[in-house]
This record gives sequence, C-alpha cells and structure tokens, in this order.
Amino acid sequence: IARYKKFINQHINGKMSQTRCDAEISKRGISKPDSNECKETNTFILARPKQVKPVCGRAGEPYGQMRKSLQPFHVVVCTLKNQGARHPHCQYGGASRTRRIAIKCEQGFPVHFDSDIVVINEGY
Repeated sequence: IARYKKFINQHINGKMSQTRCDAEISKRGISKPDSNECKETNTFILARPKQVKPVCGRAGEPYGQMRKSLQPFHVVVCTLKNQGARHPHCQYGGASRTRRIAIKCEQGFPVHFDSDIVVINEGY
C-alpha cells in the first residue's frame, strides 16, 4: 500500500493544470529516486484514485508488463526546463494531453506510471 500511496502522490491530481507543475512537484516532494535531483518528467492524471485503480482490472488490458487503460485520461505532463537542476530549483513546463495511460500494478493497485500512449486509429 505504501507504493500505491506514493503513486497517488506523484501521479494523481484531479485539479492539476499546466501552470501548476512547479508548485505541485515542489509541494509533493517529487524528485528522482533517492536523490534531490529534479525528475526529468512527471505526469499527473486528472482523476481520482478510484478512477485510476480499475485500470489494474477490468478498465485495463495487458501491455507488456504493464496495464494499459481502455479509456483515455486527461493528463498534464510536466517536463524539466533546467536540466540537471536540484530541489528546490526545479523549473517545469506543463502540457495538457488526453492519453491512454500505462501503469504497473501490484496486487490490484497502481504502483508505477510507465507512460502516456498516443492513440492513433483506434476509433476515437
């Protein structure tokens, strides 16, 4: 459950906007694992945990070692502008997208965000 809570902290924010990357990443203490280096990119899913968790079950399908959502989600992708920076000097640019998401699940809980998937020619 600890990894699920970390996933929620790092990747779920129903009120996220493109302009809030710096504030949210700072507030949530998001950095590269075991360091204070700024993460190159971080994606926030505009949803509630209970909307993302079902991707580990019926709302998702196998995608390599991951699960891919059947439906697209609104996401904000925060990309580091000042490469190699360390907290608290991380500066991010944000972009809004609508994407299917790929996540790793353990015991039915999302524990890792893998990627957002550009969906082409899938009927929507």
